[in-house]
Amino acid sequence: EMVVSMRPISRCDVDRVRAVTARFPHAHGSPIHVGDPTVIGIADLMAPDWGDAVKIMDGEVAVFWASSITAQDALARAELATSITVSPGHMLITDVDARADAGAFKVY
Repeated sequence: EMVVSMRPISRCDVDRVRAVTARFPHAHGSPIHVGDPTVIGIADLMAPDWGDAVKIMDGEVAVFWASSITAQDALARAELATSITVSPGHMLITDVDARADAGAFKVY
């Protein structure tokens, strides 16, 4: 299962948002879906499984990105002895280049 985050974006800005975020594939990257949330299995935007509901105003559209919670869920299910990841409001920041293969800190 994939967990997503949603941000309402002005319809006129969606293409620019896609272009800008696509340049950062290791930091969520471009949206995985724009528009109708039911297409990706979300029945009610006002009842999220994670986090708080976000209202979409007139002229905005729901834009969805893959969430780091997906990886956290996978790590929990893997029952590894050690893993390092983010926590809501507390991002994992390192000086490892996003293109690097730094042994234990391999970037996928």
